Amino acid sequence: MANKVIVETNINGDPVELLCEPRQSLLEVLRDVLELTGSKEGCLTGDCGACTVVIDGRPVCSCLMLGVEATGKKITTIEGLAAGASLHVLQQKFLENASLQCGICTPGFLMSAKALLDRNPNPTEAEIRYSLAGNLCRCTGYDKIVRAVTDAAAAMAGRGRPAHGTVPSETASGMAGEMLAKGEVK
Repeated sequence: MANKVIVETNINGDPVELLCEPRQSLLEVLRDVLELTGSKEGCLTGDCGACTVVIDGRPVCSCLMLGVEATGKKITTIEGLAAGASLHVLQQKFLENASLQCGICTPGFLMSAKALLDRNPNPTEAEIRYSLAGNLCRCTGYDKIVRAVTDAAAAMAGRGRPAHGTVPSETASGMAGEMLAKGEVK
């Protein structure tokens, strides 16, 4: 066993100090050390996007980054997307557009879409598709996912709403809303 390294970072708005092995991926640290299991393990090669998190405003496959590289970074995982009991507008639009099936890819799609909308609040369909190209889904066509991101952008801009919606997760399709808010859709 290698000596563990102290990592000081910010995860979902909270300062975090943790111990990890130098060879552990950020995905392993999130899931196994911090028990933030919303980011999914898919390919472990950065090809599927299921493990995508937002680091300093950019979408990153957490399976390709070492945990020790998180020092001093601002990381947002799927668990940090909802605000308490209120789903993020992206999560709400994914539910409304039936943009998920098995749920393995959903956290990665949501985090990639969040990074896009944070830097470009009014993307074209081509820009949405380009930004989501690193995320793979084997269950659905991508049209419903693109529609959900388009609707979220419109909702966020058109009503002057903040990034978080006002629909409590327990009323947003019941159990599915709760699971989506926590990244627990398996």
